[in-house]
Amino acid sequence: MPRFAQERAAADPTGFALVDDGRELTWSEVNDALNRCANKLLDAARSGDLGVAHRIAVFAENSAETALAHLGGLLAGASSVPVNFHLTASEAAYILSDSQSRVLFVGPETAERGVAAAQEAGVDVVIGWGCGDIEGVIEWDAWLASGRTTHPPDDVVPRPNLLYTSGTTGLPKGTELPPTMFAGGNNMVEHLDALAQGGFSGFGTHLVVGPMYHTGPLSGMRLLCAGVPSVILSKFDAEATLAAIDKYQTETSVMVPTHFVRLLALPDDVKAKYDVSSMKLLAHTGAKCPVDVKAEMIKWFGPVFNDAYGATEVGTVCSIASLEWLDHQGSVGRSVDPFTAMILDDDLRELPANTEGPLYFRDATGRGIVYPNDPDKTAASNPQPGLFTLGEIGYIDSDGYVYITDRFSDMVVSGGVNIYPAEAEQLLIEHPDVADVGCFGVPHADMGEQLVGLVIPTDPARPPTAADLSLWLGERLSRFKCPREYHLVDDLLRSTMGKINKRKLRDAWLAGDIHELEVIPQL
Repeated sequence: MPRFAQERAAADPTGFALVDDGRELTWSEVNDALNRCANKLLDAARSGDLGVAHRIAVFAENSAETALAHLGGLLAGASSVPVNFHLTASEAAYILSDSQSRVLFVGPETAERGVAAAQEAGVDVVIGWGCGDIEGVIEWDAWLASGRTTHPPDDVVPRPNLLYTSGTTGLPKGTELPPTMFAGGNNMVEHLDALAQGGFSGFGTHLVVGPMYHTGPLSGMRLLCAGVPSVILSKFDAEATLAAIDKYQTETSVMVPTHFVRLLALPDDVKAKYDVSSMKLLAHTGAKCPVDVKAEMIKWFGPVFNDAYGATEVGTVCSIASLEWLDHQGSVGRSVDPFTAMILDDDLRELPANTEGPLYFRDATGRGIVYPNDPDKTAASNPQPGLFTLGEIGYIDSDGYVYITDRFSDMVVSGGVNIYPAEAEQLLIEHPDVADVGCFGVPHADMGEQLVGLVIPTDPARPPTAADLSLWLGERLSRFKCPREYHLVDDLLRSTMGKINKRKLRDAWLAGDIHELEVIPQL
């Protein structure tokens, strides 16, 4: 156990260190579990069972065990790969294979899919908690019990997480947690010293509400290794979130705008039941927050918010605190080191202040966006060394504040989750009743955006139904990647080169300029 938390265990062995849905683990219990987990994985690494990549994967919903598996891997010098627990077995198998993970951790909700994914990817070791007698799963408690309780060696070299994001090809791309999000260091002592200097580390109890396969919740979970108690919600629930803040006097958290929308939607009498004054820093990520939503949250919680605009591939590229935002409402802030924001034309020439155009960032380190297993994708993502875009359109005012106005990439952000329509399109076009299809995001009050599919039927007299398309896609793709509604049309506005301009198609659809053959009822 790192000395920060080890000191906490010695000073307050019965004080809570980790909470999930009301179950409290003491510092002594966390110390014991992390030591055992790390030592088991270190033994696996020494014997070659973690392979050359030294990677483990965690395919589970939020829980204390999920956090301990990730952190045990960190202390063992393994790179842990968080796998979205909504994925199908085949989707998870691709990630296991591509990441070269050799050990898979699962929870009760993912155990059967995890075993199937492991078999498909050739992963021999599957460890799970709460899984009963599912064949192929090593029971977590028994596995831990066989591990040594001694402190893992300090000379272990930390390895960053490998996170997977969808892409325009339909296949997820792995990207290592960037230096701006991973403390680094030549050994575990240096790593944990740096971790203890992070922005959240100077505060009290941290609240995890988002799924730990996302960068923000995953990074917040590591605070436990800096001696910061953590409260983990298995799933986001608005009132449960307020109750956790009140009960455990949490001081920090990471949320997305959809969380804010659902918190604000609670009845006033429910909101009044809970004290949120303990909160001192609440970062929000995932998507630009609507101005009215953020203003209401500041009014309620106070000026404790920090907008962290960025992406998994690079971390935070712009930031703005509450009081600053009140003077620049709608802005995602100014660029932060080592990044410089700029608006560029098609020839990558910088445009003047207050001119709308594609938003780019230059990384002073020269790193930019990196996909370790895909050099072609890496090259395509950086038109110049260290120059990249997150696919947004906006402008920068004369004071350097960045404003997002639109998106030119196909990516849809729904509930803080990035969705690439190409994944659904590539499968829908294989349906025998679908002649052509285009998917894009439209505004949604709760989720920010939702995915819509426009379908040209093979035979207009015998068109597919929503149920047909939903069943077809649901058998092949995670539900969160599927359109929430479908519409039958006779034109997708393809260019003479056969390409679909998604912005043009979306705008025409919202304006009512696309002829609708028949509306398939909303799912």
